[in-house]
Amino acid sequence: MAAMATVPSYTPSLWVRVCHALPRMDLTMTMRDNLFIPDSWEYQQTLLVLSSLSAIALILSLLVILSFLIHYCCCHRGDRSEGSEEEEEDEDGSTGHGYGSRKGRSICCVTWVSVAAVTLCCVAIGVGFYGNSEANDGMYQLTSSLLTANYTLASIDLLVSDTISGMQLSIAGPLTTMEELFTGSKPYLVSTRNCRRLSENVVSLLSSLTMARDSDGGDWNNSTSSIGGPIAALTPVPPSAAPTVPSSGGVMPSPFSPGWAANTLMVNEDYRWLSYVLLLLLDLIVCLFILLGLAKQARWLLILMTVLAWLALFLSWGSLGLETATVVAVSDFCTDPNTFVLNSTHFNSGTSSDVLDYYLTCSRRLNSPFQQLLTQSQRALSSIHTHLSSLERNALPQVPKAEKSLREVQQILNATEANFHQLVALLNCRGLNKDYIDSLKGLCYDGMEGLLYLSLYSFLSALAFTAILCSLPGAWRSFPSDSEEYEDSDSESEDPFTSHQARRQPAVGSQRGALPPFYNYPGAGWTPPFSSAPPLPTLPAC
Repeated sequence: MAAMATVPSYTPSLWVRVCHALPRMDLTMTMRDNLFIPDSWEYQQTLLVLSSLSAIALILSLLVILSFLIHYCCCHRGDRSEGSEEEEEDEDGSTGHGYGSRKGRSICCVTWVSVAAVTLCCVAIGVGFYGNSEANDGMYQLTSSLLTANYTLASIDLLVSDTISGMQLSIAGPLTTMEELFTGSKPYLVSTRNCRRLSENVVSLLSSLTMARDSDGGDWNNSTSSIGGPIAALTPVPPSAAPTVPSSGGVMPSPFSPGWAANTLMVNEDYRWLSYVLLLLLDLIVCLFILLGLAKQARWLLILMTVLAWLALFLSWGSLGLETATVVAVSDFCTDPNTFVLNSTHFNSGTSSDVLDYYLTCSRRLNSPFQQLLTQSQRALSSIHTHLSSLERNALPQVPKAEKSLREVQQILNATEANFHQLVALLNCRGLNKDYIDSLKGLCYDGMEGLLYLSLYSFLSALAFTAILCSLPGAWRSFPSDSEEYEDSDSESEDPFTSHQARRQPAVGSQRGALPPFYNYPGAGWTPPFSSAPPLPTLPAC
């Protein structure tokens, strides 16, 4: 944490500190520290143990689902026989509210549990979409910062190469011609040779402008060509030409290339984002079609959705384990990234630790490791300019043939000075340090937040699918069986002229069965019930 005080504009977030403080154990259940060492087998064991917690949760959810299946398949047979006896008693003379009301309450409970589980699944899907978007934004910021840093390093490489090639061109061309022309004049010849010596000194200084050293840690790497050879080790190729796959050894290139890292991360992020989108769409389709199957009481649709729900359950717990390990690893890195970068062989195998510390911290207390080199080069260029001005004033009136060569050297010198000023600005730590801080913010703020939301999505979706798989057998039992539907269709086919109005007539017939007493006497007058007409007169007897 002390190293973070030197990094401007970046502090570990609360979630980073919380996840970093989680206890770590290896496979032997021994406590380990939480230092970010991804190449260490002990550290990898701690991540495996944290990932295995989701496997334990998967086993528990399977046991819960199995217990519900046993309850619905085995224990309900006794309830079904007991319910049939109660139905027979109700048909004999009771009102029939016992079993029917209990069955209705059971169906209502199963329905509400299924709807609540599907609602929870939809909430989890919304959280997952948001987390996937946040993680993608964080990775986009990370890769953009790496590509910007790669462009800065490539610009440094280009400026150094152009400057070296221009100075060597002036040495081999116009300066050599001027020496031949000034052979008879010793003072002018001495000034020309001083320009050659200073130009060679600038080429030597700029050729040593590199972060890369030999593997044995000795002198500056001079094994390549003299023109820009060491600089090729300093800076990676531009982003468009950077390799997207690791080398045959399966490790990162040495020294570390931001362009290679950015392209690799972009490819992996595309696959990760697409995988989560497909998983979220699978969960959404399963939830929607489960609701449709419950509404339509379609058994075949529920069978298909049950199979997909099992698949979604396994994928949810599996993604939760992967996300847990990733969140913990990212929190360990984001707690103290400077220490990891300085100690990692991938970064400092070809780079001086002083140079890395200068660009990572960008502290005012640290001087630029290139300050002495740039100062010497600037003085050499100023001396060359002074000698050329003296030759222009004194030598050209006596040797006018040297004017063309002198003008060429001055043009090369002006271009070199312009490139040198740009090089000084690019070698300043502020630009690369800003890219470094932006990459940390993208990974440790947005990326970390997105991973936490994805972990919450996986946990909620796993709980929702566990509840769905527990409630689907009860919903299945509440559907009418094929035999009941067949009996209903047979009873309707016996009388094709029977309408819905006729089906309600038995209830009226029960009232019509009790006739008025006077209806049994043939001579009695009778008024139809529910009639407003006056009674008929009684005829006299014969």
